[in-house]
Amino acid sequence: MLKNTNIRRLSRSLTRHQKVAMAGVATLGAAALAFSAVPSNAETTTNEATLSTAKVEYGTNQIKDVKASVTDQLAGASLKAEAIKAQAEAKAKQKAAAAAAAKKAAAAAAAQKAAAAKKAAAAAAAKKQAEAARQAKEAASRAAQRAAAKPVVKTYANNLDGWIRNALDIMQSKGIPGSYNGLYRNIMRESSGNPMAINNWDINAINGIPSKGLLQVIPPTFSAYHVAGTSWNIYDPVANITAAANYAADKYGSIDNVNSAY
Repeated sequence: MLKNTNIRRLSRSLTRHQKVAMAGVATLGAAALAFSAVPSNAETTTNEATLSTAKVEYGTNQIKDVKASVTDQLAGASLKAEAIKAQAEAKAKQKAAAAAAAKKAAAAAAAQKAAAAKKAAAAAAAKKQAEAARQAKEAASRAAQRAAAKPVVKTYANNLDGWIRNALDIMQSKGIPGSYNGLYRNIMRESSGNPMAINNWDINAINGIPSKGLLQVIPPTFSAYHVAGTSWNIYDPVANITAAANYAADKYGSIDNVNSAY
């Protein structure tokens, strides 16, 4: 008897449920053969027909059940695949959302850090500026203090106007009276403004002590009424003026009161 290779091939391709169904069909077939051995042809014929019909109907139901089972399995597999796909997509979305959130958080942290750095830089600049202003203010204050502590050195022109103004400042500090006009008027009468003028013809000259300088002061008077802080040189214009003004203040009350030789 030839072997049915198609049946074997089909057997290998059948699922477990299909094989179980076919085993049930085979069992029913064997039972039908056992009933066919009972005597009486009529009954045998009837039983065979009945069993044959029952076998066909049973096998059809089993095939339907198998088809339904396969369909259910395929549907379940499809649903499972879709569920796995949906789960994978959900995980991917969650991962993307987490990455986006992390990126946003990193950007926010970087922005916050930059803002803090900017604020710190502004604070440092303001502090530096305030410190510079404070140092400048202190330096100005020290300069003002030094300027106040340091005596102001007044300068005078090296001419008759400058000599008179210099002498007046000294006279004021020493309490010696006199005015610019009084000094100028007597100087022009006595020496015409020549600090090296000397009188070699009057009585003082005859006595060996000639009058000298802008206000024609004799050496003994100059020495007696010399003003401290001025030169001891009788020809020095400021020293000569202050000594003469000091002498005039003692004898006449002020150089302004002298209108002739004194």
